[in-house]
Amino acid sequence: MKPVRNAPLPHAFENSTLRISVEDIKPLRELRSVIRKSAKYRQIAASIIEVGIIEPPVVVPDPIDDGKFRLLDGHIRLDILAKQGTREVVCLVATEDEAFTYNRRISRIAIIQEHRMILEAVKRGVSEERLARTLNVNIDLIRKKRNLLVGICPEAADLLRDKHVPLNAFTELRRLKPMRQMAAAEMMIAMNKFSLSYVKSIVAATPPDQFVEGKRPISRALTLEQINLMTQESVRLDREFKQIEQNYGVDHLDLVLATAYVGNLLDNARVVRHLAQHHSDLLTEFQKIAELQIAA
Repeated sequence: MKPVRNAPLPHAFENSTLRISVEDIKPLRELRSVIRKSAKYRQIAASIIEVGIIEPPVVVPDPIDDGKFRLLDGHIRLDILAKQGTREVVCLVATEDEAFTYNRRISRIAIIQEHRMILEAVKRGVSEERLARTLNVNIDLIRKKRNLLVGICPEAADLLRDKHVPLNAFTELRRLKPMRQMAAAEMMIAMNKFSLSYVKSIVAATPPDQFVEGKRPISRALTLEQINLMTQESVRLDREFKQIEQNYGVDHLDLVLATAYVGNLLDNARVVRHLAQHHSDLLTEFQKIAELQIAA
């Protein structure tokens, strides 16, 4: 059997954006009135007025109506533009025609992406004061996000580019030398933990020679033996996590099939009657399993 070469991954979007008439874009869902009255809606509207569209809506060509597009992401933005009387909008054109698949895979904007959007807005001439006013936040927060990656090595920033990492976690990462920053980012991804407390634990377990000069925490209650023990434990957990991750797909499929089988059994009145008379404890457990299937 010939080895199969890894085929290049298909692009999720076209290589260029497209300016589309707002009238030619069909939303996939109606925007509820409660959303239009929300603070988030007003914030986005103010942002569009002040700095324009930074994150383009995502559309896909309508397979039935030629020249029309279906809106996959950006319903609030498109609604605001329509109410403002905007006739055209620049969009990203997705190559995937399944909105369900797209919505499952899309990630909300991460802090590094937000940082880059702020830099782009400042580059366009938008002042920090105007950004703070538009986003209804303190100007100090805008400045912190603008300077987010100062002291962070490019490799660590790239690893965390689409992760939801707390703002203060980057303050902790700045204490570390570049190689340790990269190792910390890899540990966060492997464990799928991005909380400030987890980052602090990584910093606490960092050997003294891996701190930036003058950035080592003043109080260090951990001994070298404790640090080595935490490092070994982290490596062990990382290995176990990857093993679980490899088996997750098969285990989940087995669980789905078993749950469906139990559900089918309980659809049979004779089986239920028999279990109720002779194995009531099993019937109770089977019903719990069937309820999990319904909840899913």
